[in-house]
This record gives sequence, C-alpha cells and structure tokens, in this order.
Amino acid sequence: MKNHLFSSDEEQNGGRRSAYSWWRTTDEFDENGHFKIDVSEFSNLTPRYKILREMERLAFIATDGLDDLRHKLLSYRAGDFWLPIGGLKKEDMDIPPVVTILLAGLTASGKSSFTNLMYSVLGRSGLIPFAQTSGESSNYTTMFLEEHNVLRSPRSGLCVYDTRGLDKDEMEEGLDDVSTWMSVGVRHNQPCHRPGDGEISQLSDELTNSRYLRRKVNCVMVVADLSQIHKSFKCGDLNSMEALRDLFHLSAVKNSNENPILILTHGDKLNAEERINGRLRICEYLGIPETSGAYDIPCLTEQGIMAEESDPVTAFSLTEAVYRALLQSDRTHLPKKKFKDWLIFVCKWIMWCIACLFVILANFFSKFGHHNKKLKM
Repeated sequence: MKNHLFSSDEEQNGGRRSAYSWWRTTDEFDENGHFKIDVSEFSNLTPRYKILREMERLAFIATDGLDDLRHKLLSYRAGDFWLPIGGLKKEDMDIPPVVTILLAGLTASGKSSFTNLMYSVLGRSGLIPFAQTSGESSNYTTMFLEEHNVLRSPRSGLCVYDTRGLDKDEMEEGLDDVSTWMSVGVRHNQPCHRPGDGEISQLSDELTNSRYLRRKVNCVMVVADLSQIHKSFKCGDLNSMEALRDLFHLSAVKNSNENPILILTHGDKLNAEERINGRLRICEYLGIPETSGAYDIPCLTEQGIMAEESDPVTAFSLTEAVYRALLQSDRTHLPKKKFKDWLIFVCKWIMWCIACLFVILANFFSKFGHHNKKLKM
C-alpha cells in the first residue's frame, strides 16, 4: 500500500522530486517520492521510518507554515509562551526582557554558520555573513561571546549567543566555561580565553564588555557536525563523541527535566544513507528521541544559496527549533523574589559571616595556646 500521508496534490499529480527532498532517494520511497508502505501507525514504525516520516512532516508544512511560524517569532516578547502553573500569575514570574539562547558545541561544529543561517531565514538578511565562520582553510575561532539579534528587530524578544568551540582534548576547561555562562550569565564581547591562547590583554577586554548587559541563559542549543559524527562512528574513534556526550548531558545546560536541543549541521556533505544513519547513531548514543530530539539543519548559506528559497525544509526546521527553544525557555521562568526571600538570604549571609569569624578566631586561639605551651616548657 502506497502512503500519501504528507504528499501534496502537486506532488501526487506530477510526481515532482524536489532537490531538497534528499531522504526520498532511499529505498523506502517509490519513483514518485511516496512511501512504499503504510506509515500512519507511528508506534509500529522502526526508528529509521520515524525519521523519514518526520522529514515528510516538515516537507508537508514547510512552504505554507514557514511565514506563519516566522511571524510568531517576529512578534514574540519574552514570556508570551508562559502558561499558568503552581497557582502563580504571570506578573509573579521573573521574566527577563529578552530570552537568551546559547549555542554550544565542539570546535568547527557549525555554530557560527548556524547563526548566519538564522539571520538569513529569520532576519531576511540574504547572504550577508554576520558571524565569522571557521573552515578547513581557516584557523579562525570565536574568541569572544557574541550576542546576535537574528530577527534584526529593535523590539526582538530573543537573542542568540555564539560561543567559542570546545576542544575535545581539553573538555574540562570547556565544560567549566559553559557552567560559568549558565550560572553567572553572559555578556556581548565577553572574552573566552583558555590556557595556551598566549598573551591577551584581559583587562582591556573586561573594561570593554562590562558596558554590555549581563544576560541569564534561558535555553541551550548543542550544535554538532553530522559529517564528523558519521566519520567518528565509521572509524571507531569516539573521542569527539564522548566529548559531545559530556557537553550534552552537563547538568548546567539542562532546563529543569528537559535536554538541550540538538542541532545537526553539515549533513549536506553526506549521502542520504549516511545522513540518516548518522542521526540514528548519535541520537541512540545520547539517549534522545530520533525525531523530536534533534534537527537536521545543513546551513546551506555557506554554499551561497538562501535556505528559504532553495530548501524550505531546512528553513522551517530552523524556525521550528528556535520556536521550541522559546517554548522551553518560557516554561522555566522562576517566581520573583519577595521581601521575605531577600530577608532569609541576608540572614543566611550574616550567619555564614559569623561562622567564618568563629573559624578564624578558633584557629587564632589554637595557635596562640600552642605557642604559650611551648614557652612554658
């Protein structure tokens, strides 16, 4: 039984095979781009079929749904997606003026390319690169945190932070940086210095970035190179995969009980089989759903083509990923601190100071008594 669950009338009548429908070249589809079997029962499908069905869903709604979803992002203000919970009202919640999304990943995973694609799809910037990217012919790496208004709107309710990539051989320092960003917050132009960077004037950098607002990170997107994932699993060298797993499961990047959103870039470097298998392997390795746990976004603007024109599936996937990040962020806002909370905090701080004072005095008198004992002897 041929399945037409997500096929449009144009595709059914004309048998059109779009260039961006790369997954339809697999053996599960016929020559008209339709499933060879019935895939309406989602619970009975294999993980592979679930991915193919998810790609069909994105293709079915991409063309008509992109503008509607993009409009929701353009009109979004922080807290718009918040829902009443715990008997609290919206005015009782500590909602920031701007929701902050942090991009994290290994070196050369595609974070800056993904940022540029956001500008292209969401900000309608065309092919203008707003974030400098690294590549095989470039040794460039992001040395400062960069805040991006990807909607290119003065009233934008969200911002995206591009960060320095983590070295798989120095993950301890990298994970410490990520934990600090999550606990303390981030600033535009904040330096990301690490051992081995050489002499850099940190004082002047701190004076420069201190003028920018510090923002609390509300959601994390972990960006990973799908072509590198395929290569690692194929050759059996899982060092980079272990580093990616350490980042993905870092307690600091989790939003309550929710995992960060996984963005798989550079899948266009692989054929359809490698692309699907790579996604299956990494989702299984990280222990996340192969459909809702990850987005395949190849960042086609690096090839000089606007994603929304050449690949509406990629454009819609990116927009939906950002939309999900905002939904996730608005679910995790905490209640505002009241006078009672601040009073308890001050009392705890005073008690801590008194305890430290007694420790110092005990240490001093202990040494003083030991000194007097030696004099008597």
